[in-house]
Amino acid sequence: MKNCPPQFQADAVALYQSRPEATIRQVAADLGINPETLRNWVRAAGVSRLRGRRAEVPTEPPTPLEAENAALRMKVRELEEEREILRKAAEYLAGETRW
Repeated sequence: MKNCPPQFQADAVALYQSRPEATIRQVAADLGINPETLRNWVRAAGVSRLRGRRAEVPTEPPTPLEAENAALRMKVRELEEEREILRKAAEYLAGETRW
């Protein structure tokens, strides 16, 4: 994927932004691209993330069920984004659409 379409690049950067716990290397592996390629796209987009963990103190600790639901919702969003990016990449590689 030497010349990836701009939409794929933007989607890859958005996926990286939506997963604050993931590294560039992990997101690139999920998408099947070189980590340095993704790093360049992220830099070009001007995306930055805080280093380390944020000190977020909830007013009340969530119940185990609420915590599980929140984690599952986040995972569903992540998987939906990955599926959409992979669907677009498959269409592009199959020559079905023009970017």
